[in-house]
Amino acid sequence: MQSSAVFLIEFGCLILGLGLLGRFAGRFRFSPIPLYLLAGLAFGEGGLLPLGASEDFVAVGAEIGVILLLLMLGLEYTATDLVSHLRTHYPAGLIDAVLNALPGAVLALLLGWGPVAAVVLAGVTWVSSSGVIAKILGDLGRLGNRETPAILSILVLEDLSMAVYLPIVTALLAGVSLAAGGVTLAIAVGVLTLVLVLAVRYGRLVSRFVSSDDPEKLLLVVLGVTLVVAGVAQQLQVSAAVGAFLVGIALSGEVAEGATSLLAPLRDLFAAVFFVFFGLHTDPASIPPVLLPALALAAVTTATKIATGYWAARRAGIGPRGRWRAGGTLVARGEFSIVIAGLAVTSGIEPSLGPLATAYVLILVLLGPLTARWTEPLATRLTGRSRRRGVPAPPGAHEALDDQDTVGRT
Repeated sequence: MQSSAVFLIEFGCLILGLGLLGRFAGRFRFSPIPLYLLAGLAFGEGGLLPLGASEDFVAVGAEIGVILLLLMLGLEYTATDLVSHLRTHYPAGLIDAVLNALPGAVLALLLGWGPVAAVVLAGVTWVSSSGVIAKILGDLGRLGNRETPAILSILVLEDLSMAVYLPIVTALLAGVSLAAGGVTLAIAVGVLTLVLVLAVRYGRLVSRFVSSDDPEKLLLVVLGVTLVVAGVAQQLQVSAAVGAFLVGIALSGEVAEGATSLLAPLRDLFAAVFFVFFGLHTDPASIPPVLLPALALAAVTTATKIATGYWAARRAGIGPRGRWRAGGTLVARGEFSIVIAGLAVTSGIEPSLGPLATAYVLILVLLGPLTARWTEPLATRLTGRSRRRGVPAPPGAHEALDDQDTVGRT
């Protein structure tokens, strides 16, 4: 009974603290993710007050948090949307992967961490934060802007790529043979293809099977199916997160909308626990030694993300101002980067990878809202100065001041 009371008090204080941190972040309109990570650092190994009684429960809650993050991500897209985005915008996805994954892989190799760590760090630097960026677009009133579909296309392709990338990372971290890794990847691609085909052709039947007018029953069925599929996927070395993502894709229409509204509070709760859990396993004393590499990597990948968004928006026929806004909006990293780094931390391949990923995400999740807001005005001012001085401006810069490419301009 005594240990149970200690657990309730400890976990209750943790949840209360996260709620207050989330409220603080909401008041100043920035993502609470860095605050959750800092809370984990404060209560983990080497922190101010290490957790004891509730650590095991936090570990389970963190795993559920990852599953719910990916499930909710899948619920946002229909299979038809994913196939359409894949056909239309795959060049932008390829540019995004090359420009943003390469710096992480190169840094890992330069630090002597080996090829497996290089693949992991490439994923950390590659994927933007869908959650943070969605909040930024809403806060800045840019959901109706012409460049927003180009931004969302990049995010959709990144999310879809994770369904292939995560099984590869899982197999590499498990140390399986090349043949076994190939089988795992083949299973992942086969399952993804099968789910997309079934969702396109029979999505209504799947949704009808899950559907219920009673919110309680709908919540229990969707959550139960997701956990079972995630567990089976993990048994097959495909990744529980991918299994949850595929369940989300398979559901559509009113079922997806109803499940989204019901699961959103659970997702927020367990996602916060996940970020705390990641911080718990990072010693604060291990961050200063990797701070300079993290800053350098953040600087490089900020530039590459801006270039990615600029190119994608230009390809979509967006004017110069919209191109700069698209690039600046994509800078933020967050949940996916931590999920990927968390897999590596759990496997123990490189002790410094977790601290570097933590510092990197903290930097960019704070910098992301600033680049989203100020990249376009700064670029416009600089191109304006170059015109006044008679310096040749970049292609397309001369129409920047006259570009009217938004709806509901901020």
